[in-house]
Amino acid sequence: MARAPRIVPHRFKTALVQTTGRLLSGGKSPEEAFGDLFNEVQMRRIYSDGKTFVDLVPRKRANEIMREYRLAKKDPNFNLSEFLSRHFYEFAPHKEQVFIMSPDRNPRQHVTELWPQLQRRNRKNRGSLLALPYEYVVPGGRFSEQFYWDTYFIMLGLAADDRWDTIEGMMKNYVYMIKKYGFIPTANRSYFLSRSQPPFFSHMVKLLATNNGKKRTYFEYLPHLLAEYRFWIKGKATVKSHVDSQAYARVVRMPNGATMARYYDNQVTPRPESQFEDLETAENAANKDKIFLDLRAGAESGWDFSSRWFRDPQDIRTIHTTDLVAVDLNCLLYDLEVLIAETYSHLKQSVLEKKFRRLAEQRADAIRRYCWDDASEFFYDFDFRVGEATKRPTLAAMFPLASGIATPEQAAAVARKIETDFLKSGGVVSTLENTGQQWDLPNGWAPLQWVTIQGLRRYGYNELASEIKKRWMGSTEMVFSTRHKMIEKYDVVNENRLGGGGEYPLQDGFGWTNGVYAALHDEFSL
Repeated sequence: MARAPRIVPHRFKTALVQTTGRLLSGGKSPEEAFGDLFNEVQMRRIYSDGKTFVDLVPRKRANEIMREYRLAKKDPNFNLSEFLSRHFYEFAPHKEQVFIMSPDRNPRQHVTELWPQLQRRNRKNRGSLLALPYEYVVPGGRFSEQFYWDTYFIMLGLAADDRWDTIEGMMKNYVYMIKKYGFIPTANRSYFLSRSQPPFFSHMVKLLATNNGKKRTYFEYLPHLLAEYRFWIKGKATVKSHVDSQAYARVVRMPNGATMARYYDNQVTPRPESQFEDLETAENAANKDKIFLDLRAGAESGWDFSSRWFRDPQDIRTIHTTDLVAVDLNCLLYDLEVLIAETYSHLKQSVLEKKFRRLAEQRADAIRRYCWDDASEFFYDFDFRVGEATKRPTLAAMFPLASGIATPEQAAAVARKIETDFLKSGGVVSTLENTGQQWDLPNGWAPLQWVTIQGLRRYGYNELASEIKKRWMGSTEMVFSTRHKMIEKYDVVNENRLGGGGEYPLQDGFGWTNGVYAALHDEFSL
């Protein structure tokens, strides 16, 4: 096979990552490094948000802090909060900056002005925060890392504002992580190194190609697209060759022998950033490890959490994410296979091109066969443990349209259901269940508005797409008019439009809202 040429922009050749900061010993996650101290802090809820402690930076080596902690605990007047303030600090240089929004700015101007406030540089490992060679844009609020699927929607806005250098830097960060860890983790935190997020890397490559040129960009990123692909199909040989192994890691063997993907995680312990919540969820469960794994897999999906993953939509204790072949995940992997095939086509590698086109078509056939329900005329996740679709309607059904997998008849039926059931006064809801989970009704999320609009447009439902765009942008503008900020999620049903639910308060910022709003406002689209 001819080797694809490696094209590296000159300005990226000299970036170095310094790895001599206060990284937890051996790259450990905070719960591993701090043991009893970690458990006491999280279970006593010293911080209302469990992510606060795992993001703090130790002032000393972990073993020294633990030695002092054990000694200090013997003192009957021991004050844990005071101990923490002496031994840890928050790495948040952006908080020293005062951002004052000009009173005459409209929401679109606000987004442009906000990018520098959400930009971070971190070339040293600091506690659980992993160094990256280039500057990156974060979602905002409690999320001060380069989050995987958030980044694609952030990039849409950066592209609309012609900030291609920032986009390229963030892409190089992903190349760095792929080379270092073998995949793209949820974000650059040591406690995220066991899971990924919805694989939008191929979409980022295509976005960058609109500025840098298709062939040049595809050739440069082909090795990394292949590495991403290998991560998601790891275990395929196992499930294909062992009849008693229906699933391994993120791969599932379907009834017809085809392989599909599920969300997964490589750990079966509570999430460090949500230990209290996860232990509470699994408190009386017979199989705690399975619940912890399913909670982690739900977090990998980005939909953390939603009735989409529950057997009983009102009970998170019935979560079974790893039993489900996720329709959105498989559409994104189809997109990845198609892009790899197209790249090989440009390289005149016909054998490899045909291989990946065949893999893509096999996946598309499996999505249409197992995730489509003829009776209700909608796409669902497929529960491979019971051998049928979940029949739980969610906006994940829009991914087969966005990817071009749906037949015209299927697209028409999905569009009807979106209009009758999902479309609300402020945009589209993620699910039809009101559970108190943040990825359920009444919330609407920027990335799913984008996917829905693009999917409808792909099949010619432009009027419905425009109506969704108008209503969702109206929600963002209404909140901006009263609060002068963009927020993480919106209540698209009730009048105040402030999203809620979930494990933490509503966040300001907010990266993907900014990106999707700017892209829709300017009609920047692939």
